Amino acid sequence: MWNVTSLQRESELELGKYIIKRILFLIPTLLLVSLFVYTIISAAPGDPAQLALGEGATAEAVAAKRVELGLDKPFIVQYLNWLKNVILHFDFGQSYGTGISVSYQIKSYFPNTLKLAAFSVLLAVIIGVPLGIIAAVKQYSIFDNIVMSFAMVGMSIPAFALALVMILLFSVTLKWLPSSGFSTLQQMILPIVALGMQPMAICARMTRSSMLEVIRQDYIRTVRAKGQKEVKIVVGHALKNAVLPILTTIGLQFGALMGGAFVTETIFLIPGLGRLLVNAVTNRDYPLVLGGVVCIAMVVAITNLFIDIAYAFVDPRVRAQYKSSGGGVFPWLKMKKMVLFMTREKE
Repeated sequence: MWNVTSLQRESELELGKYIIKRILFLIPTLLLVSLFVYTIISAAPGDPAQLALGEGATAEAVAAKRVELGLDKPFIVQYLNWLKNVILHFDFGQSYGTGISVSYQIKSYFPNTLKLAAFSVLLAVIIGVPLGIIAAVKQYSIFDNIVMSFAMVGMSIPAFALALVMILLFSVTLKWLPSSGFSTLQQMILPIVALGMQPMAICARMTRSSMLEVIRQDYIRTVRAKGQKEVKIVVGHALKNAVLPILTTIGLQFGALMGGAFVTETIFLIPGLGRLLVNAVTNRDYPLVLGGVVCIAMVVAITNLFIDIAYAFVDPRVRAQYKSSGGGVFPWLKMKKMVLFMTREKE
């Protein structure tokens, strides 16, 4: 009894250390992302002071504005000052176009983008994963063929094309659902389905592939020979060991939706961060572009952190590999490559 308790405590301690190290590893990742984005924005053509004042500003006014914005200082000093304001005050500066705080605009628009991406991924998981499981269990059946055909069609149709078709059918012709907005449940249905269709198809296809790889293993045949119920075999044994590629797919899809939701937001007139960034790029509003891109990168990085932590919870081999490697970065890159390799379709 004492040995079992000791092993449990040791396992919990290892998991705690693993989570702390992953959180600490997130900090330099976000710093590198912010430095990269800041460098790209700083290298963009045009004088920020001139853009802030307009084309008719005098040379003296532009020079004074450069001093006010801190643009007369070296690049690294500008970046450190910007980073300090972001960390201490969540202050990304002022918008060139409106003069409104960038942080205020992000707080106003970002929740809609986050909800749109999160609900789309949730829809993809709720429908795509069960379809993939059943298709794998009933391989080569009519249901399997229907699911795979649905997956191929869903992966082939762009979100904007599906959105336009759905608006024409359900809003214009049938008048069942509104074609714009994102504040009520009825307004959310069309954009969530349009954006979530492709991730749903990818999840179904990836779940089927991963489940097929697992259910062909010898230990699954052994469990089935012992008389276990098929539902328990599929859910308790096969799915548990096939979940890593599925988690990887979910994390990748959420990151892709966070960065690509602007098309859906534009079509359905959703006041989201993606649509705001498109307007900011058009108007060369660099502080707004910088703040929006960094916030999206932060959310994607934090999502990847949760996925990595979920790896350790669902598969003890991940913790064992991390422990044996001493917690370094390169073993984790190898593990990521291994998981991505496992997600390849095996027919």
